Amino acid sequence: MPDMSYREMAQMMEMDDTVRIGMVQFDRIEWRDIAGADAGAWDAHAWYGGDYDKIWFKTEGTQVRGRTEDGRAELLWDRIVARWWSLQVGARQDFGASPSRTWVALGMQGLAPYWFDVDATIYIGDAGRTAARFQVQYDLLFTQRLILRPELEANVYGKNDPERGFGSGVSDLEFGLRLRYEIRREFAPYIGLTWNRAFGETADMVRAAGEHASELRAVAGVRVWF
Repeated sequence: MPDMSYREMAQMMEMDDTVRIGMVQFDRIEWRDIAGADAGAWDAHAWYGGDYDKIWFKTEGTQVRGRTEDGRAELLWDRIVARWWSLQVGARQDFGASPSRTWVALGMQGLAPYWFDVDATIYIGDAGRTAARFQVQYDLLFTQRLILRPELEANVYGKNDPERGFGSGVSDLEFGLRLRYEIRREFAPYIGLTWNRAFGETADMVRAAGEHASELRAVAGVRVWF
């Protein structure tokens, strides 16, 4: 088709590699039972860009009795560096009932062998603060609509931050199992359980506040994207 321009071929074949697209996804909009109190939680992300370069926005947090206890938001530039992996660079802002913190973020996100979704990021903040966050997910399909998602998330901090309730070292770990049913691909209610465990000095701070360092929680919510 020597007489056709690139735009004409892309329109005819519906395969324009230069087009910019975007997506907004709420992985979790959920109810949780935290220390006997009803709480809400969210975990969402959005991205926009082309095949190799994108802008990402990520946010997650919890609310208890209508008050945001702990939340974070990240704005990142995402660049594909390998077939299944991308490098992400940007900034993170912590907010909520405790004093806010600002971090520079550097991480990798992608698909590991056997279809594990992996997100690993290190953070550098002011006053010599450092942190790292690791998350891995896997979708186990019972049917094309009924899907079980195991998920593991861990946080590490380089120094104590008693104002935000974190100690140095491995701070906390959360393991979750969520069973969702995709009424449509874009809409899936779910139920599940999470096990949360604080470690080291973080666990000491949790106990000093009159809470349990280890807790099993029931969750229910919905996953949506568009």
